[in-house]
Amino acid sequence: MLVKFMSPLLGIAALSACTVSEPAGVSRLQNDLSLSGGRYTSGGGISVALETREQAGRTLVCGVWAQSKQQSILTKGRAYKVLDSGTAYLGKETVVRGLSFLAEVSPSQSYADKEANCVLTERPWQAGDEAKTVQARFPRVTVYIDAGSGGVSAYFIPGEPGA
Repeated sequence: MLVKFMSPLLGIAALSACTVSEPAGVSRLQNDLSLSGGRYTSGGGISVALETREQAGRTLVCGVWAQSKQQSILTKGRAYKVLDSGTAYLGKETVVRGLSFLAEVSPSQSYADKEANCVLTERPWQAGDEAKTVQARFPRVTVYIDAGSGGVSAYFIPGEPGA
């Protein structure tokens, strides 16, 4: 009985161990960035720029995010809910869960040379990683719902950069 209970827990622990990270300061972003994000159903959106590199033999993830200047009152102050739900992938491998560590910047055509927050993951840097693309992915997120006012709601829909 204990083995049936512990096996799933050990599997979850092993998966989460792959995404352990620690704050690693700030760094200027380079030109080889991955852009992603999405839009709110009520208008406006979020853009995320990420990059990876090697530090002390491990995978370093750095990035920034921006939000639209013009957006609905329904989404103001709710971007962290979206960022918390995000995951950074290097190729097909999860490297960071939760992207609320990213630095907020103003919307821009290019995020190169922006000062970014970084986390150092437990994942060893491997030969060929420099050729892999890091990508932020988000689920659809309910950011506002008010059932008392006729069902007014706002959702974040992942897709292209939205800020």
